[in-house]
Amino acid sequence: MASTLRLQWREARALDSVNGGQLYRPFLIDFNGVLQHYISRKSGIDFMAGAGWQNTRFSRFTGATSCLNSSSCYSNDNHLLVHAGVGLRYYPWSHFFVRPEAHFYHIVNNTDVFANSNVFRVGASIGYTFGHH
Repeated sequence: MASTLRLQWREARALDSVNGGQLYRPFLIDFNGVLQHYISRKSGIDFMAGAGWQNTRFSRFTGATSCLNSSSCYSNDNHLLVHAGVGLRYYPWSHFFVRPEAHFYHIVNNTDVFANSNVFRVGASIGYTFGHH
């Protein structure tokens, strides 16, 4: 059993169609327990579960240009979240691995800002395993 601390963010701001076209950027921060099972010498599967929070930064004035670098142009929205994920780990060389993965987040009371409290994300990780694998 291992643990991870993960920070994810959206590289560019998105446009929220529910709240009148607000620009926003979400940050997901979660602490997970990871159960690792080795399928073979070069591959394994990771199951992740944990809790954390979502911080969404909204641009208050989407059309304004005079306050883009001022903190008064932004507002934050914070919510607790629970997380579950799975990934397939492959070791192409020594202790280095690549892992395609899928994640599900349930963000508590997120419907005050968005139409849905659930987020599904797919991605990939690269990493290094210390010790034996």
